[in-house]
Amino acid sequence: MKSKMREPLSDSIGQDTAAIPSLAPLDARQLRLYGFFWTGMLFLAALLATALYGDFLTLRSGFLRIILSPAKLLTDYFELGGIGATFLNAALCGLACNLSIVLTKTKPSALVLAAYFLVISHCFFGLNFLNMWPPFLGVLFCGLARKISKRELLPLAMFSTSLGPFVSEFLFRYFQRDAFDPLHPSVTLPGVILSIAFGVLVGFLVPALLPGTAKLHRGFSLYKAGLAVGIFGMFAFALFYKTLGIENTGPISYGNAHYESFGRSYAAFVNGFFIVAFLLTLLWGFLANKHSFRGYKALFDCDGWQDDFPLKFGTPKTLLNIGIYGFFILAYFNLVILLTDGAGFTGPTTGVIIAAITFGASGQTPKNVWPIAVGYMLLIGGASGACLLMKLPIPSSLSTQGYLSGLAFATGLCPFTGRYGRRYGVVAGFLSALLCTSTIAMHGGFVLYNGGFAAGLSAVLLIPILDHYKVPEKEFKEGK
Repeated sequence: MKSKMREPLSDSIGQDTAAIPSLAPLDARQLRLYGFFWTGMLFLAALLATALYGDFLTLRSGFLRIILSPAKLLTDYFELGGIGATFLNAALCGLACNLSIVLTKTKPSALVLAAYFLVISHCFFGLNFLNMWPPFLGVLFCGLARKISKRELLPLAMFSTSLGPFVSEFLFRYFQRDAFDPLHPSVTLPGVILSIAFGVLVGFLVPALLPGTAKLHRGFSLYKAGLAVGIFGMFAFALFYKTLGIENTGPISYGNAHYESFGRSYAAFVNGFFIVAFLLTLLWGFLANKHSFRGYKALFDCDGWQDDFPLKFGTPKTLLNIGIYGFFILAYFNLVILLTDGAGFTGPTTGVIIAAITFGASGQTPKNVWPIAVGYMLLIGGASGACLLMKLPIPSSLSTQGYLSGLAFATGLCPFTGRYGRRYGVVAGFLSALLCTSTIAMHGGFVLYNGGFAAGLSAVLLIPILDHYKVPEKEFKEGK
């Protein structure tokens, strides 16, 4: 009796590349260089920020504070360790991912690029060079035990780092809740053992969850790993905290003199960093595309469902899209921060700008993302109006940190815009905004892909409703 062939795990989180005609060659070398380009930019930003806001002694102490602290969701690394140390943390984690790609001989692709961007994006608020390793290595080791290729495992290992806050909590606070001192953290032996065991648990269960959870939303949430790790984190939180009656404490906050005295002064630096990064990306794509934007409109008009831009259109047009889409996202964040009261350019805000461009190589364009943002605006506007009518205080705005972070991941619902029309893109954004600040309670703030979790749940809710009422899928240009 013949055994059934195992479906590659990468198919459950990537696109069905067999269905995509290869209209242009994939330049894997350019994608690999692009990853190293971002790593280099992060290192340069760390040095420049250190020169502007501190010195190399504060860089060292800030970096140690970042990696030696519990790291619940939305822990602001700018406040905790300083802006220079935060960029250094992102650069080191990005370098580790790039070296892993080279050492495992993994061919760069849209999926690998997305995993890389998600790692460095969360290095600004919850992920660090210490807590990334147990889940990362756990996936690799458990996958090798099951005789799965390292090249196939690497994106999954990078996605699994979203569970890093569990590791920091186990190492520094879980076993010494009463004696924990945030100024002088110490590692416990039971914490080390539990962190290693947790990494093994992640390695066996998260890859097993991915195929099933991806089928739940049928590719309509690009942040496919968000639903899998969100469900895993929900059960892990119940196991390690709720069931045992252990109190779930909040994120660490440490007074950073520059952050407190200058408030939103990091806005100029962060904007400068992204303007340079996106401008160079745009220029790179323009030059590689034979000094033109020729062919980009076809990519711009894509519906975003199971798309792989490097395979379908080539790397140069993909880089053009990342640059243009990056400026679109940066403009949105600047606009809402300027016009509404809430968070400024904090560590989480900086990180989620990077997270928002994660799938700029595999589905996201300004054309199919803007209705998602409109959905967020409708929810906030409607909630504010209801609060005024009921004479209640308005609890949030578009620049509230939770909604800034949630929007970055809700952009992964852009296939609803492309396949069903703009009105359903707005509905998808509305539903995701409705959930994004509530799902944190389900996993206790230990899952960094909270926005992806909320987006995945929104897709799971919306798809059967559209199926039940037989809403036809239609081309993007027909959306009204």
